[in-house]
Parts: sequence; structure tokens; C-alpha cells
Amino acid sequence: MTTLVLDTTAIASAVERAVAGDEVAFARIVGSYHLDLVRVAYAVCGDEGLAEDAAQSAWWIAWRKLPALRDPDRLRSWLVAIAANEARKSLQRERRHRVREIRMAAEGVAAPGHGASSDVDHEIDEIDLADALARLKPEDRALVALRYAADIDASELAPCVGLSPSGVRTRLSRSLERLRRDLGDD
Repeated sequence: MTTLVLDTTAIASAVERAVAGDEVAFARIVGSYHLDLVRVAYAVCGDEGLAEDAAQSAWWIAWRKLPALRDPDRLRSWLVAIAANEARKSLQRERRHRVREIRMAAEGVAAPGHGASSDVDHEIDEIDLADALARLKPEDRALVALRYAADIDASELAPCVGLSPSGVRTRLSRSLERLRRDLGDD
């Protein structure tokens, strides 16, 4: 999918037209933000298929609830919050255990200057992080994803998650501290 970049005026215009039923305007919104929704959903659930399904569900919800959006400047945070909620719901429905595969580089195939062991170490670090994230509560994992995967600040997140900006920062701090402990990063 091609990512479109809309400026603030174009976003407000696209939202206004989409609310009026303009499917092309809504398609432009989808083109601008779909990858953000998938990234956040993946950060929440850790499964590509579930993430894509959650993003699709989020678009359906957004289409129906777009007239309720009060501030078009907060469109992106509103959309990714919907995607995070859908990913969390999908994960709760699935309740399945995923098997992660560590790909081993064939002998002599590793890129110059990069040994096969560094590739394996990187894979193991990714698995450790994914496992540590999976041990967070789904709502905390969603908050971390919204803040760091979608790069939404605490003041913009606050109305999306029903907390004050300081409440968002406190919850993020506690979640990050738990991740540090789980990963052994002192």
C-alpha cells in the first residue's frame, strides 16, 4: 500500500469530506495512516496476521465513528488508539501461543564483518524483547506501542486512553521499568 502524506489542512478537509460520505477522501486517510495502524497493532499483539486484521477492523470502526471525531488534528492518535484496542481484543480472543523461529545463517554466508553469531544474538534480543512485552498487561503494551511505535506524546495520548498526561507518563514509566527488569537492563 502506498503511503500518502497529508498536511494539516488536507487532513481536516479529508475528514470533513469523509464524514459527508466521500469514500475517496476516506481512502486518502487510509493511505496516509494504514501502516501506522498496522505497526501499533503489531506492537500490541506480536502477530502479523492479527495486526493486519486489527487494522482492518479499526478502519471499519473509524468509518462509522468518524463523525464523532471532534478534532481533526488528533486524527492519527484517534486512529492508532482504535487499532491498539482492536489488537488487544484480537489477542484476547486468540489466546494462542506463538512459536518463534530463530533463523541460523548458513556457514560462510554471513555478510562481511558480521558473523552468524551476531545475527543470532540480534534475533535472540528481539525474542527477549517480544517476550518481555508480552508479559505486560495488554493495556500497558498498547500504551507503550502508542507512545513509541506511533510516536504519540503523553498529552495527545491522554484523551485516547482516559488518563491525564501525567497519568500516561507514570504508567509508561512503570511499564518501561518492568521491561528493564525483565530484560535485565540495569
